[in-house]
Amino acid sequence: CALCGRTDDCPEKYGEKRTYVEYNLTVHYYCLLMSSGIWQRGEEDEGVDGFLITDIRKEVNRAAKLKCNICKKKGASIGCVAPKCKRSYHFPCGLQRECIFQFMEDFRSYCWEHRPVQTFTDKEPREASQCTICLDLVEHLPLYTVLKSPCCKNAWFHRECLQYQALSAGIFFFRCTVCNNKDNFQKEMLRMGIHIPERDASWELEENAYQDLLHCYQHCDVKRCLCKKGRDYNEPDSKWEIKRCQYCGSRGTHLACSSLRSWEQNWECMECRSIFAKSGKYSKRKKRALATSEKTNGTTCLLEEPPPKSPRQSSGSPRNFLLQSPKIMCQNLSPCSHLEFPASNRVTMSLSPVMSNRNWSLRHRHLRKQRWEACNILKELKVQVKTKTTRLNINAENIWSSALKGFRQRIFSPTNTIEVSFSNGKNRSKTKTSAASKHNFFQLLMHHLQNSSLFEGSSGKNLSLDFQAVKENLYFEAGKMIAVCLVHGGPSPGFFSKTLFDCLVYGPENVKPVLEDVADVDVAQTIKTIKYANNLSSLQSTLQDCCEFLAAAGCLKPVTALCDKNVLVNDLLIYHVIKRITLPLESFKQGLKTLGVLEKMQMHPDVFSSILCHKPERLSAETVCDLFTIHSSSDVNKVEGADFWMGYLQDVESGESVVTLEDILLFVTGSCYIPSIGFDPEPTIKFLHITYPIGNRLLNCLELPITKTYQQFKNKMELTIRNTLRVEKE
Repeated sequence: CALCGRTDDCPEKYGEKRTYVEYNLTVHYYCLLMSSGIWQRGEEDEGVDGFLITDIRKEVNRAAKLKCNICKKKGASIGCVAPKCKRSYHFPCGLQRECIFQFMEDFRSYCWEHRPVQTFTDKEPREASQCTICLDLVEHLPLYTVLKSPCCKNAWFHRECLQYQALSAGIFFFRCTVCNNKDNFQKEMLRMGIHIPERDASWELEENAYQDLLHCYQHCDVKRCLCKKGRDYNEPDSKWEIKRCQYCGSRGTHLACSSLRSWEQNWECMECRSIFAKSGKYSKRKKRALATSEKTNGTTCLLEEPPPKSPRQSSGSPRNFLLQSPKIMCQNLSPCSHLEFPASNRVTMSLSPVMSNRNWSLRHRHLRKQRWEACNILKELKVQVKTKTTRLNINAENIWSSALKGFRQRIFSPTNTIEVSFSNGKNRSKTKTSAASKHNFFQLLMHHLQNSSLFEGSSGKNLSLDFQAVKENLYFEAGKMIAVCLVHGGPSPGFFSKTLFDCLVYGPENVKPVLEDVADVDVAQTIKTIKYANNLSSLQSTLQDCCEFLAAAGCLKPVTALCDKNVLVNDLLIYHVIKRITLPLESFKQGLKTLGVLEKMQMHPDVFSSILCHKPERLSAETVCDLFTIHSSSDVNKVEGADFWMGYLQDVESGESVVTLEDILLFVTGSCYIPSIGFDPEPTIKFLHITYPIGNRLLNCLELPITKTYQQFKNKMELTIRNTLRVEKE
């Protein structure tokens, strides 16, 4: 190593040993990280993880003049940060002499004399206890090799055990092994020199580690199976899709075999039904299920995507004290970003809660980063918006017609500030214009577009072919509305298919559609039959049966070999998914050019894919907490007030409250979702000597009362938010 001079290759102690032949340089990662005279001035892909080669050379030259106070050799690049302490040492020497290296913030180093220590009270039990990691005994003594938990009185660990645990678990899973506390535990361990790497757990990164969990029960167990292709046949998004028992998951039925109208309907196997019948709970559950099905009014389709049955739990994110290090400048996570999943991953997401957590952290960070970048790009586009206002009078009972009329009025300009006034179609009563009205309008408009005849598909949507819509130029208006919605603070659409998005960004000539893009069930079945023909005679027979279908698509060609089916299938897909909707696509693109949105999409495809092709996750306590900046006056206990606030958010998320997280956001900002462009101004919290909380939607400010107990705080929050929103709704 150019810094410590040792040849040891021990990643657990010194970090990864890296050799760069082109620079004639070898360094231990921790030696480089903890060196006192070097900072990460480049990007992550420059030099050595952002440490420029020229800076490393300078640091090696600087260290060459300093003698290590431990081994007395030159090259001591690390110095104690304590005032007036002039000790310098190599990283390996510092470990041997029991120095503390803090892998956070400024990456400070403390010598053996000035290192931080944990406080021990006289009441601490002196007898040895069991380390909950290695299960060996650990002495309750103030030693470098012994650490105690900050959250559990009787939890003691060996330092070496904790370090190995941290390297294996990573920042998302490293926590107290006794009480599972994460925040306080990580903060204390970082202070005491435990390195917690910013990566996923080692067991999450292992390839195919959870492969067995991908196996789903695929068998129809009803007494009389109606499927001609057998009990094991499963065709997604059709009446022959297999639905598993909602309780045990180990029995199944075809939708048609149990007269289920859609995948959304729940189904119980006979074994589970008999158990509930004996317990007396089945009749109640059945009544509730019937009441739910009646609300659908028979409009449910076999191809519709079921809504989420429960909010996904966030696995947490690293705290600011680690992420905002000036030395390792990670990509900061956006407090206002939404995690999203492709809408087409229904089956995978329903397999197992363990599978839903696999690769969660990496996807979470990646999508958050992209949405944060999209937020910044949209803010650049919003500079075009002027203070001059345009008012849209929206009929609450006919959102589409009134929105279309407003966007087509002569005085409408997308660069004007939009105000929305709602009216009721029956009594013509109007609501005052407000930010809440605008947020509500954009949300309703995006929901209508997603389910309109302009788009087709069960989840990820493609453009449909509606000749009347082409004649009335509705595809242009739809593109224009989406562009205006994004720039003026509306929700992210989140329903574009990858094929539609790629056509908009890269051009239809560069896109290869897949079978899932075909929305027409009969067309998809015909193409599937051609695709999976296993011999030439069956292929030719199939083509003969559907010659009119092939002629209409311009794909009626002689087939002389089985491999010809691949070209034929590709041509059919291109025709039905792309060529058929050339006019709607071009019109839709022209609409998206409004305010320069399409141009930015083509410049930043990955960024815009995160808000156009992915549906946002439900709000979580962590997301709402990070969204608000806390400001407090000098006479207010900010920490205690913040604890009440964060505790209340946790109660709301876990269902221990009469309000929801969406209600809280609506109370403060007038919006029940976080806009793609973020809030302007950014939401804040103030703790004041007031009786009840106040939501100032003009400033996006939540003024909270100072209370003595948490229960008082919770009661006041619920009473005010519930009554305010109830009055507004009425």
